[in-house]
Amino acid sequence: MPPLARFAGTAALLLATTSASASLPPPPSAVDLAQQGQDPAWTITEGLTTEIGPRMAGTEAEAAARRWAVARLQDMGFANVREEGFDMPVWVRGTEEAWLTGPFHAQKLAIAALGNSASTGSEGIEGDIAYFASFDALAAAPDHRVKGKIVFIDHKMQPTQDGSGYGYYGRGRFTGPNVAAKKGAIAIVIRSIGTDAHRNPHAGVTNFEPGVKPIPAGAISNPDADQLVRQWQRAQQMRAKETPLGYVAEALRMKLVLTPQNLGTRKSGNVVAEVPGSDPNASPVIVACHLDSWDLGTGAIDDAAGCGIVTAAAYHVKSAGQPRRTIRILWAGAEEVGVFGGKAYFDAHGTEKHAVALESDFGADRVWRIDFKLPDSAKALSDRLAAAVMPFGVVRGRQPANGGADIGALVQAGVPAIDLAQDGTRYFDLHHTPDDTLDKVDPAQLRQNAVVWSAVLAILANSEDSELP
Repeated sequence: MPPLARFAGTAALLLATTSASASLPPPPSAVDLAQQGQDPAWTITEGLTTEIGPRMAGTEAEAAARRWAVARLQDMGFANVREEGFDMPVWVRGTEEAWLTGPFHAQKLAIAALGNSASTGSEGIEGDIAYFASFDALAAAPDHRVKGKIVFIDHKMQPTQDGSGYGYYGRGRFTGPNVAAKKGAIAIVIRSIGTDAHRNPHAGVTNFEPGVKPIPAGAISNPDADQLVRQWQRAQQMRAKETPLGYVAEALRMKLVLTPQNLGTRKSGNVVAEVPGSDPNASPVIVACHLDSWDLGTGAIDDAAGCGIVTAAAYHVKSAGQPRRTIRILWAGAEEVGVFGGKAYFDAHGTEKHAVALESDFGADRVWRIDFKLPDSAKALSDRLAAAVMPFGVVRGRQPANGGADIGALVQAGVPAIDLAQDGTRYFDLHHTPDDTLDKVDPAQLRQNAVVWSAVLAILANSEDSELP
């Protein structure tokens, strides 16, 4: 039986066992598949989060995850499985506490330090809050409104299916601390870049320009941000009200204790595996995810599920018979703290020709759209791919694919890309929080991902040079 025909049978089996249930533990069909070795997306996601858990970049936990990944990929029969190491600066969190201290009764806040935050010292710091409704408001503010104060950025992110708000609202975390530091702030606190109403702060990295001295930087949960805003509004009303003692002049104040540390240069690494193709002259297809995670949860949706999805697709194609093109699997290290793994892969392999690149790093909910950034010669191929995934509820997008963080350097260098866009409606409820745990992964939607990815990868891996040079 031809490889694609055998693959069709595998896809049909997976699809037949997909249920609408979102409950955990997995329904019996998922358990049966896992026991039969036919649901590697689930077994990888479950195994990585259960046996390793949080995998902060550059730590022993991430090193253990690499060893786990090598063993798992070898057991699954992949070829050329190896670690590709690199060095990186390592930051770890310490004590994290915050309080609103005046003019009202002191109240504690749920806070997480942002990656690369400076330390307040064990005694902490206290100061007046300078409120800004958005990152743009902070960027436009004169320095005197910021200098010597603790900046707060209020930017309430709304959920979207495609996650498109992340880039806009995320600026408060990506560069807000750098802007505040340049204007003389003593610290910065942001409303978490998230769409949930849980009292969980969202972690994430920030970066300071060379020559800018880092300041303490943290994110508070959305309910705590709401409380801060109410107190700030109440304090503003009080400042404008004359009392028997005159005008009330107390500002809203905060105390912070954040004691993260920079540990210097440590080892991280990527894990790479392959399904060798039958044509040694055909350029490979690369599928990527990232192995590391933030340390507040177990990194189930970000990004154990992504590693499960891309590996399951490669496994199913391999099981159907040898493809024409080599499939290369990249489990990138140290993505969360600066895409160090993606950069290291590009440094090592960027001069090699890649036929097309794909990445899964947006949770575990169903694929709903496919986007392309392919050469003109691949129009028939893109039409075939769009038709292949339509039966699984996937529509064709109108925007060019942009790849993902760990394949970003490849795509920028001209490697074609395909995006299999997942439903992100609830992704930022969980992203970088203690709630990023296995029970949030819906096995049925995870299997839909595996089916869609397998269908796409089977076609790509057997494509001709006239379609993908």
